[in-house]
Amino acid sequence: MSDYLVIVESPAKAKTIERYLGKKYKVKASMGHVRDLPKSQMGVDTDDEYKPKYITIRGKGDVLKELRSAAKKAKKIFLAADPDREGEAIAWHLAHILNVDENSKCRVVFNEITKDAIKESFKHPRSIDTDLVDAQQARRILDRLVGYNISPLLWKKVKKGLSAGRVQSVALKMIIDREKEIEKFVPEEYWSIEADFQKDKDTFEGAFYGLNGKKLELKTEEDVKNILNALKEKNFTVDKVNKRERKRNPAKPFITSSLQQEAARKLNFRARKTMMVAQQLYEGIDLGKKAGGITGLITYMRTDSTRISETAKQEAKGYIEEKYGKEFLGNNKSEKKKEGSQDAHEAVRPTSALRDPKSIKDILSRDQLRLYKLIWERFLASQMAPAIMDTMTVHLLNNDVEFRATGSKVKFKGFMKVYVESSDDNKKVEDKLLPELSEGMKVKAKDITPNQHFTQPPPRYTEARLVRTMEESGIGRPSTYAPTIDTIQRRNYVNIDNKRFIPTELGGIVNELVEEFFPKIIDVDFTVKMEGDLDSIEEGKTEWVKIIDNFYQDFEKRLEIAEKEMEKIEIKDEPAGEDCENCGHEMVYKMGRYGKFLACSNFPECRNTKPILKEIGVKCPKCKEGNVVERKSKKRRTFYGCDQFPDCDFISWDKPIARPCPKCESLLVEKKSKKESQIKCTNCDYKEKTQD
Repeated sequence: MSDYLVIVESPAKAKTIERYLGKKYKVKASMGHVRDLPKSQMGVDTDDEYKPKYITIRGKGDVLKELRSAAKKAKKIFLAADPDREGEAIAWHLAHILNVDENSKCRVVFNEITKDAIKESFKHPRSIDTDLVDAQQARRILDRLVGYNISPLLWKKVKKGLSAGRVQSVALKMIIDREKEIEKFVPEEYWSIEADFQKDKDTFEGAFYGLNGKKLELKTEEDVKNILNALKEKNFTVDKVNKRERKRNPAKPFITSSLQQEAARKLNFRARKTMMVAQQLYEGIDLGKKAGGITGLITYMRTDSTRISETAKQEAKGYIEEKYGKEFLGNNKSEKKKEGSQDAHEAVRPTSALRDPKSIKDILSRDQLRLYKLIWERFLASQMAPAIMDTMTVHLLNNDVEFRATGSKVKFKGFMKVYVESSDDNKKVEDKLLPELSEGMKVKAKDITPNQHFTQPPPRYTEARLVRTMEESGIGRPSTYAPTIDTIQRRNYVNIDNKRFIPTELGGIVNELVEEFFPKIIDVDFTVKMEGDLDSIEEGKTEWVKIIDNFYQDFEKRLEIAEKEMEKIEIKDEPAGEDCENCGHEMVYKMGRYGKFLACSNFPECRNTKPILKEIGVKCPKCKEGNVVERKSKKRRTFYGCDQFPDCDFISWDKPIARPCPKCESLLVEKKSKKESQIKCTNCDYKEKTQD
């Protein structure tokens, strides 16, 4: 018989914690939530202060039986779910089921699953935080009232299987609004003039800046001709040289949203995958007996705080000084709490800065290693000194026509020795050196080249850009971004093309209906205010029933209007332009779990379906009869195969090229990586760079 029973969410977490606590403690897993609102009904009594009706989640019977049995044998029960609203709610539900007094010191929280953190947390148990529970409950009830009222309306008026959620509707509207901006965009012409300058044996690049000391925009070809006519030959004089030293500070350690964004940009991870792998790193990896067995490698990954504990700072400081030298140490200023952030726990960081990725690369899976490396490098760099850049700007004159050349070089790498934050446009920090130039020097322009440009529409949202915009706007919370993005894709409201979201016709219809009948649901300002109101519950400033009631009074009236006035919309299947080979009826495009496919319009009498094959203009190199087509795997990864499958089993992950290898006549394929794209032979060593 164990003296103490500890309940956590997952078996992996339970196994790790039990080893740290010793024989007196038995650690069991609840496997997440044990009670929730019923799926088959609203589960919220709108006539009795929005009381929720909680039921045991289907399939949790055996888990609860085991927990009740263990609870009867224990002298004391500790509830150690995750340190956030969801975790607090899980602990509260368990307390009710197991008859644990929620006011007793039964709740244990920790930000990292390490021996010291676990043992310390059990020295300071507390009662269940009912404000946190109320905050989670309010969000759950609010989302239920929205989803379970609007979704059936959409099923009735549009088609089955649709949904409209509080946060997902705003995210969808953002994607659709961006698409409208792109459609309305009218490109504007503008020009630039670039020059290759030469000073002795050195060459450098410059560009037109202005005329008579003032910046001038070149809007037409006529403007360019006037500037070129004003130039006297190609001789320029160095009018001014500005040199200065510029500091570049490191990025702050990760919070949930910045981790999702950077993992998308650097690792090509979807938000959902990032959180799944981060969960594995948090709950513990078996490092082997010599390295301490099962150990949590990162702190809790659902956070909006960039705060770092003093212990972690000091450990990082020691590592940096020993590995790189004292000059690489940062000043480690305390982070100010960001307005609106909960600041409940630390930033996402490694549990030990001394555990560098190389030391555990053979233990972790490829995805685990890549994400851990990203988190470790970002944290370490955040504690390092700024980089110092030497910059130089040169003003070059020719008959009052001014060109400018800029150059920079890294004088001191500082944090860049370890890590540099990426951006959506993937600009790299590179030295762009200029020769030594001084005022009065003469230089010659070897080439002067005018270039025509057109302004570009705003870019479509990538997953990283959408997460960043939602965070900056105050929509949702870090834990909601991944499931929100996942939902709008599963509902076929958006497609992904070249890693960017494009709204579908169905997404547009749903957005239009919600916008017409429930404008507040997709209003960004209203959503942000609602987030603030919900946070005030967590802070104990507001009663949750009051917040829900303020929303529902207006929402209920709009529901009644929508029921009466929303017209039924019939979405017709798009014809595919070919007939079914089985029954002769027209084939149409359908949307399934793995994207679009072809289906017979005579369904259910005829159940013929076919994948959509996209030809790439290459004959099959294996059977010589079929054509190579683009296909999608179940994980949505593109590959190439013969359209005569299964008679021909040719397959390639790299895109075949429609010409043979000039060296051996074998198949050429295009191999893409983040750094470059190359055409390579599948048989010999021939390769060539692709043209941009």
